[in-house]
Amino acid sequence: MAPTHEFRLDGKTAVITGAGSGIGRAIALKFAANGAGVHLLDLNLAQAEAVAAEIKNCGGNATAWLSDVSDHAETAATFQKLCATARIHVLVNNAGISQIGNIENTPEEDFERILRVNVKGYYNCIHACIGHMKANGGGVILNMASVAGSAGLADRFGYSTSKGAVIAMTYSVAKDYVEHGIRCNCISPARVHTPFVDRYLHKNYPGHEQEMYQQLAATQPVGRMGEPEEVASLALYLCSDAAAFITGTNCPIDGGFLNLHG
Repeated sequence: MAPTHEFRLDGKTAVITGAGSGIGRAIALKFAANGAGVHLLDLNLAQAEAVAAEIKNCGGNATAWLSDVSDHAETAATFQKLCATARIHVLVNNAGISQIGNIENTPEEDFERILRVNVKGYYNCIHACIGHMKANGGGVILNMASVAGSAGLADRFGYSTSKGAVIAMTYSVAKDYVEHGIRCNCISPARVHTPFVDRYLHKNYPGHEQEMYQQLAATQPVGRMGEPEEVASLALYLCSDAAAFITGTNCPIDGGFLNLHG
């Protein structure tokens, strides 16, 4: 049997938010390695530029943009520039923040901030490019959700709430725009080993990072955290033409977290 090349994005342009580190960086590298031109949006321009340099050094096409997705006017202006340079085929909403606490110890300002970034940020990006996708015959929108949005996580009230909203947003956009050739799906990872996890452990468990890492890893039935590259591979599939029959779907990648506990 001949090898398949169906998980490719040749000739397509993708916008990836939060692309300077972690899962966003892995998606940017994976997409570029599989033929896409990528625009990397991040609040940390230096990190986004470093990822763009990685891609260019491997012969890929990448551009870094400073972007605060929680700012509606700024996001609209950024996408206006992006859409003027090329057709946007793929949008990956990945930029997000976390927060620790239950409803009693979650201050209003913390709750509003996590919704502003994790929910309104996704809205801002979709709102800014959906008309462009409609006018150009379709596109793919991929939202980064979380198992927290389906199952809820202890002491992650704000984060779980925001990711539940992302899942519902995904279903709504998919339903409203299927007739315009726009697919919208989301990915729900469980714990993934990113720089965010390392910073969290260093801040909250100094001197006991490795011990706590192992405890967190053990909460996945497969016995380890996911890797950003594994999430990126699923993202590549969902954004490729091989997944043309998939829309309005939440795809867990969770090491068995949702279905194998208990």
